Amino acid sequence: MSKNNTKSSFILLYHRTPFEESIDSNGNRVWIDQKSPNGIIPTLRNLFKDYSEGTWIAWREVKTNNNEPDELIDIEEPYQFKLKRIPLESKEISSFYHITSKESFWPILHTFPTHFDVNNADWNIFQQVNKRFADSACEQAATNAIVWVHDYNLWLAPAYIREKRPDLKIAFFHHTPFPGNDVFAILPWRRQIIESLLCCDLLGFHIPRYTENFARAANCFVGAKRGPKENVDSKFIGVGSALTEPTVTPWLSHAGRKIKLISSPVGTSPQIIQRILQDPNVIEQQKEIKEGTKKDRKLILSASRVDYTKGNEELLLSFERLLEKRTDLHGKVVLMLACVAAASGIRIYEDTQRSIEEMAGRINGRFGLIDWVPIRFSTRRIPYEEMVAWFAQADICWITPLRDGLNLVAKEYAAARKGKGGVLVLSEFTGASVLLNGALLTNPYSHRRMDETIEEAISMNEQEQMNRMASMTKAVESYTVSDWAIEQLSTF
Repeated sequence: MSKNNTKSSFILLYHRTPFEESIDSNGNRVWIDQKSPNGIIPTLRNLFKDYSEGTWIAWREVKTNNNEPDELIDIEEPYQFKLKRIPLESKEISSFYHITSKESFWPILHTFPTHFDVNNADWNIFQQVNKRFADSACEQAATNAIVWVHDYNLWLAPAYIREKRPDLKIAFFHHTPFPGNDVFAILPWRRQIIESLLCCDLLGFHIPRYTENFARAANCFVGAKRGPKENVDSKFIGVGSALTEPTVTPWLSHAGRKIKLISSPVGTSPQIIQRILQDPNVIEQQKEIKEGTKKDRKLILSASRVDYTKGNEELLLSFERLLEKRTDLHGKVVLMLACVAAASGIRIYEDTQRSIEEMAGRINGRFGLIDWVPIRFSTRRIPYEEMVAWFAQADICWITPLRDGLNLVAKEYAAARKGKGGVLVLSEFTGASVLLNGALLTNPYSHRRMDETIEEAISMNEQEQMNRMASMTKAVESYTVSDWAIEQLSTF
């Protein structure tokens, strides 16, 4: 338990903890790094190097919650912050996260209304969990503290916080897409969600399209007034992607309050990636990947997780059509599909994983030779350092989700290929598509466009590869994770 009960000037709310809990050989609890640290957690964790009186609020699973208090723990060097964990029973976690968030919200946010399921959702439990996060933040916050809330499963926390602690400064960052009005309206709780978000001082989204979608929803559903539109920032590509937005609403006013809207995509850490590439173990991994692929074969990498939004099945079918059409490529290309298995027990994810495995097996059975397996398939969680080694060796990175809020993999690939060639084939329905000028954009809903684009990537000459990659490397280096955090919190 924490010995320091000092109130915090900076509170961060995110459902996951910054470290994973483990027990060492002596039976003592220790905190270890996440198994797959390529994501938002290290970025958020590093903020606490600047906020020495900060608190991270997450949940912890307990067998029985008999009014058990929140657990407050001191995290030591190099961060010096407190971790506050809210006790939730497994049935609460299942209802709040796996059912209401994943079965009701997730398909709507990603514009898959046919997958929307409201029958099992328990809105009361979702409200209760959000209120517990909010109460915990209010209890821990010093006067006029900053509270930064993260992602859609804590949509209702801002309203509860504002009601209880009007002195606090509240920011919210939306990590997923925000859909158009006609799709968002499917949610029966749309008004309560929007009203809560309008209790913030600042709302952040990855790209202007999502910001505009929210501004329209707030205007249409609760009557929020929109500020005059402004031209989007120069870091966003002006034309070409399905998600391009030339102008954006900078603020909303509602219930006597002014809410700043900001479009700022999460960045990556190019310097860290380059440092990882110099690690002797990573250099050895690169050598093994190269030898395993054979020098005369092009390595195509696709990395995502098992989810119907990620487009893995569409990608595999396109690869199968490529091998049907281009017999000259037999034995000349290898697709490494790193597709992290879902562990949530959600049926649709299990069905998706089964479909992906069956497709990969069928394609290997149809086209494989004694010395050539066209698809290398992995569902294990690949450590970040090993993933960087794959980025460095992949001739092509094929990232074609049907919908994705941003896609950090695309940015990380560009960062790992600094000074080299390589081709990024990217879905125009990812947030990253309006940031990476140099990617080959494709439409994963179109067989023709998918097939044309992967053939173009395979045949692209070295000079064009170098030019395109230089443009993308410049983009990821000019707006890093640190720039993102500074832009989000500079309002305060």
